[in-house]
Amino acid sequence: MTLSDLPALRTALLAWFDRAGRALPWRVGPEGRRDPYRVWVSEVLLQQTQVARGRMYFERFLEAFPTVQALADAPIEAVLKAWEGCGYYARARNLHRAAGVMAREGVPTTYDGWRALPGVGPYTAAAVASLACGEARAVNDGNVRRVLARLHGERQPTAAWVQARADELLDPTRPGACNEALMDLGATVCIPKAPKCGECPLRRWCVACQLGDPASFPAPKVRAAVREVRAVALLLGDAQEAVLERRAGSLLGGLMGLPTEVLEEGESEGDALTRLAARLGATVAGELGTVTHSMTHRRVTLTVYAGVGGPARSRVTEAALSRLDHKALALWEQRRASLFAPA
Repeated sequence: MTLSDLPALRTALLAWFDRAGRALPWRVGPEGRRDPYRVWVSEVLLQQTQVARGRMYFERFLEAFPTVQALADAPIEAVLKAWEGCGYYARARNLHRAAGVMAREGVPTTYDGWRALPGVGPYTAAAVASLACGEARAVNDGNVRRVLARLHGERQPTAAWVQARADELLDPTRPGACNEALMDLGATVCIPKAPKCGECPLRRWCVACQLGDPASFPAPKVRAAVREVRAVALLLGDAQEAVLERRAGSLLGGLMGLPTEVLEEGESEGDALTRLAARLGATVAGELGTVTHSMTHRRVTLTVYAGVGGPARSRVTEAALSRLDHKALALWEQRRASLFAPA
């Protein structure tokens, strides 16, 4: 493919998008216009969430906070509760902080304006600026990377290479549609393991297709090793009311959860449990079971114990909890169901 092919390639891509683009709730705003707020929330959600699940979370979040002002006015606890299940909770905290800025200073209309907000990186700024504001900014995500690597026959595309190719391909008259077309193509046709080349509007220019092995482009990324983390938790109360503590750290910071202690290197589970019970002024009554949960590059194995005593209880349904804690609380319900099951 050469630069002279770009006009025909853009035309084919946009014609396909106009015909086959996905109907997604964040692509429709008041009076049929794009709403920067809806686009922004969706792009943040979809950073770590597949579209099928992201759609449900998006509708739930927008029902709770339909406008920037509503999000800015809400307490952070309510925002975290609405974000519950989405994971990567720093995203929710940054959304709340950025909404406060926009409530005071107005919603940005340019890439630079979006980039200046808390938690908004180059991809999100380019996406919102192009999709909602019409600015000629090319996006660079996993779908775009895969489509462009196959189109050019590049096995190991760097981020800079992908951005340069995306910039070349971007249609300056319809930048938002061109970005969405590439993303939709990668999500529905140019998929990772079994690309549907017969349906692709770009196949006549695609080097990987011509080589006969498009699925081998790009080469798989080397994944970071998963770190195993062991911890113990103490359920003081039940699945409705229990002692909860506020989590710290970048992944779960701000959420509430069962009191937990991570096993130190060489430490036994019993030692960590003793330390936890002493910290809470509680007594261990027995083991409920073990749950596991993967977060980024770590896998947590959590052994949950029941106990008595300790600090005051909180209403579980009113707190924003991680999936790990929901799994832990489910152990109580399973134990309760087994105790009262008919003989």
